[in-house]
Amino acid sequence: MSENTGAACAAPLQTYNDAVAWINNLIPFGIRPGLSRIELLLSKLGDPHKHLKFIHVAGTNGKGSTCAFLTSTLRQGGYDVGTFTSPYITKFTNRFQYNEEDIPEDTLLQLANKLKPLVEEVAATELGSPTMFEVATALAILYYAEVCYPDVVVWETGLGGRLDVTNVVTPIISVITNIGFDHTDILGDTIEQITSEKAGIIKPGVPVVTTVEQPEAIRIIRETCAKKKSTLYVAGEQFTYEQLEVNKNGQRFHYNGPFRELDVELTMQGKHQSANAACALMTLEVLRQYMAFYMEEEDLKKGFHRAFWAGRFEKVSDDPLLILDGAHNPEGAETLARTIKDLYADRKLILMMGMLENKHHKSYLQHILPLVDTLILTEPDFRRKMDAAQLKNMVEELRPSFAKPNLDIIVEPSWKNALSLLKLRTEADDLGIVSGTLYLIADVRASLLHQTDSEKGW
Repeated sequence: MSENTGAACAAPLQTYNDAVAWINNLIPFGIRPGLSRIELLLSKLGDPHKHLKFIHVAGTNGKGSTCAFLTSTLRQGGYDVGTFTSPYITKFTNRFQYNEEDIPEDTLLQLANKLKPLVEEVAATELGSPTMFEVATALAILYYAEVCYPDVVVWETGLGGRLDVTNVVTPIISVITNIGFDHTDILGDTIEQITSEKAGIIKPGVPVVTTVEQPEAIRIIRETCAKKKSTLYVAGEQFTYEQLEVNKNGQRFHYNGPFRELDVELTMQGKHQSANAACALMTLEVLRQYMAFYMEEEDLKKGFHRAFWAGRFEKVSDDPLLILDGAHNPEGAETLARTIKDLYADRKLILMMGMLENKHHKSYLQHILPLVDTLILTEPDFRRKMDAAQLKNMVEELRPSFAKPNLDIIVEPSWKNALSLLKLRTEADDLGIVSGTLYLIADVRASLLHQTDSEKGW
């Protein structure tokens, strides 16, 4: 190593912004599935993850909401909870929460400085540099194992499961919310292939809860559990949930599981949130029954009622009525369409959307186009954005079969101008929705809620 390189290694990061910039500068190393770099990095730290209890949550959609239900309810029950999720909506620190509060900026800086020389040591090996997500994951583990010591960590996968960086941990319970088509370039393009990747989080003897619906996906999860001798709880088999009521303030569903049954009220909208909440409730019930996580029924109910997750059918304005929803794949669009029909079927829909490349946009559009009166196509402020004009070509192709006869299409690449148009076009009795990639949702949300410290990224 040259003197210059040594000096660079030794120089500590001076500020929070330096630390975030250093971590984000690892983005060009991309998504490189595999656990060898994170395992080496954590071994240099003394394997701190082995001292923590994790609830590992995988799935195509609903992971974040399920994590929110688990966190809120465990907190309500008096437990100290770490929550690691991605991508973030407002600020880099959102990823690393303890008792629903972001990691303090100075703590993140200290931990980044602890990690930096070790990351450089790993980068000097044949394994190459750890990625941004690997360093963020290591930072989360350090935060929980050495700074705040939660009773349990709600631990969301980044992508897939089997080779996802978060799979370096052995949890006390594994959760698979659902299976759909997303990241098919990495996870495979059949339900079976995607399920095999997600089922990779299942560990020997660790119980599994799932709300997966496709028979072929359930078969793979069941076979994996049998091989690993893991107890499996499947929605529709070991537990059921039934929506009882839905209105503009929330919804109520009936849960019936092996250990109790109860009615649960949610403020989060959409039938899919009943599925996510039931999944979280079954998970908590296993923890209560077998791992001494004691929870009063009243706390369970309060925890589910107060749970919130930004950017998921989130109302941000009443006049005009504007809703943000980070649906960005076919299953997300289907869910969004069903929620609109359940709650706002009588309103004209003005939809603003922006996407990243490499997604199943045609299938997405087939679900949502039949409801749209005015479509504003824009572009997220992100390096892998999809060209709005390209999106328009796709819409034109689908228009004869799926769109309303008088669909008005506007192409406005600037998301700021597109948002002004949305506000202008959404009249008193209309519904304005911003949907698509969370990178767009993050910017729009910060703008509408006047969040001056908003950042954006993975």
